[in-house]
Amino acid sequence: MEVAAGVTPPPAPEKPKSAQQKKGGGKNQQKKGGGGGNSKGSDAEGAGTSSAEEVKALRIAKVAQLRDAGAEPFAYRFDRTHTATQLQSIHKDLADGAEVEGTVEAVCGRVKARRVFGKLAFLSLEDDGGSIQLYCDKKRIDAAEPGAFKRIVDLVDMGDIVGARGTVKRTEKGELSIAVDSFEMLTKSLLPLPDKFKGLTDVEMRYRQRYVDLIANPEVRDTFRARAGIVSGIRRFLDDRAFMEMETPVLESRAGGADAKPFNTFHNALGMNLTLRIATELHLKRLVVGGFERVYEMGRIFRNEGISTRHNPEFTSVEVYQAYADVSDMLELTEEMICYCCERANGGALKIQYGDELIDLGQRPWRRAPMNDLVKEAAGVDVMGDYGHNGDLAGAKAAAEAALRALGDKESMSGIPGVQQAPSVGHVLNEMFEATVETKLRQPTFVLDHPKEISPLAKPHRAKPGVTERFELFIVGRELANSFSELTDPVDQRTRLESQIETHRVAQEAARAAAEAKGKAALAEYEADVYPIAMDEDFVTALEYGMPPTAGMGLGVDRLVMLLTNSASIRDVIAFPLLKSQD
Repeated sequence: MEVAAGVTPPPAPEKPKSAQQKKGGGKNQQKKGGGGGNSKGSDAEGAGTSSAEEVKALRIAKVAQLRDAGAEPFAYRFDRTHTATQLQSIHKDLADGAEVEGTVEAVCGRVKARRVFGKLAFLSLEDDGGSIQLYCDKKRIDAAEPGAFKRIVDLVDMGDIVGARGTVKRTEKGELSIAVDSFEMLTKSLLPLPDKFKGLTDVEMRYRQRYVDLIANPEVRDTFRARAGIVSGIRRFLDDRAFMEMETPVLESRAGGADAKPFNTFHNALGMNLTLRIATELHLKRLVVGGFERVYEMGRIFRNEGISTRHNPEFTSVEVYQAYADVSDMLELTEEMICYCCERANGGALKIQYGDELIDLGQRPWRRAPMNDLVKEAAGVDVMGDYGHNGDLAGAKAAAEAALRALGDKESMSGIPGVQQAPSVGHVLNEMFEATVETKLRQPTFVLDHPKEISPLAKPHRAKPGVTERFELFIVGRELANSFSELTDPVDQRTRLESQIETHRVAQEAARAAAEAKGKAALAEYEADVYPIAMDEDFVTALEYGMPPTAGMGLGVDRLVMLLTNSASIRDVIAFPLLKSQD
């Protein structure tokens, strides 16, 4: 008997030793081929204490048996007439006990359950969109091919991918079925599926073996179908408004468009260091300079930073740029686009359940509030009004720290180190916002008027000193989108970038000094995390040629999918999230 290399086939199954093990199979009996006669249809191989390797060996032996019988257990193709969902729709009015004569249907999919009752076998077949039952009658199947029914009983296991031809019937119990005339093994599964009732519940294993997760948990497939619909919805929304999708480099000579640690690599042929991009912004702006007035990119972004329920080192964003527009135009576009995607994903509704909360996207316009006002409301400190006008950094720090200590909760207290190390009044305001406001913004809220110091690519506000024309959109306490009236003055842009570089340098030096004081371990940790930032001279040169008034917006696609699919972790909406190696 032919077997896979290195695997010894198990001995042929012994004859039954008791009435409860007869291969004929009555109620509560188990088949040697893996199908129990009980209504739950558990595999015999999985009903005992067999290990996965033992099950694999049994199934490899079945591969050989199939080949000995002249059947190829790993088929090349199968001609399907309809999916399960299509048949369920076409025959939704078929009466119980009725059969559609004269029309042979061909279906295929994975066996998710099996039950054997003597001369009848029932297989639950699941394809990409739905499921249908295979009604296998020994007399009918053997009439076309003698011995075929026995091969189904003996050699078909849960997890196998099979094809069947026959007529549509509805059983007396109302189950739409294919009354099988012929049957094909398309792919023999060598490993058992997770228990049908417990499923694949280990969270880390679900992420590591997403393919099994998708098989075992149909709701996971629904999430990724929804993700595909949301992504296509974003594209359709922008395409319909004359935005052109572009592609910009993933490999860059320097990372720009955000302050984040990049992944570094080396190009051998060119002999140069490169980074994976941390944003698509600067190249898209170059395209606006070149004359494209409406552009966007759905792009993968890479940041060598921490992992959490909200962060993955590799994620997807969409960045949009519109010439002759400002931040108010992007605000309206962002609101409309998210509502459009929500309606597509939610059957036209704009109210969505997220955890225990009901989020109402239909209450438009969404709330708009300046960052300083929100902090003043939450903590009682008017950071920009009292300290920003004269740059009183020491006063801002003292007032902010006192307010955080007065609030006394864990989240507020966590903001104190950031306030103490803040290099400007604007940074103090941002630290206060993150500690006292951010997670409490549950319903859609546009946070406006960010400090100039934390917005190096945004235009100064035309009416409010010290802040920029910028917004961040928060829903369920998470930032979803970021937008500004783009800075087009090349002289100001150079000054802002130089200031950002210097602020980063000073912060890194302070972090190094603190690490050195703590010892070698802390210093090693610092050196592993430190990264430089540099001036993108070519981007400034592009601005010197002239960029029209422009508004831009970046939206986290993964976070939008989380919101619209009621997913608690970003790993639930990324098919293959990055995980720590098990080696």
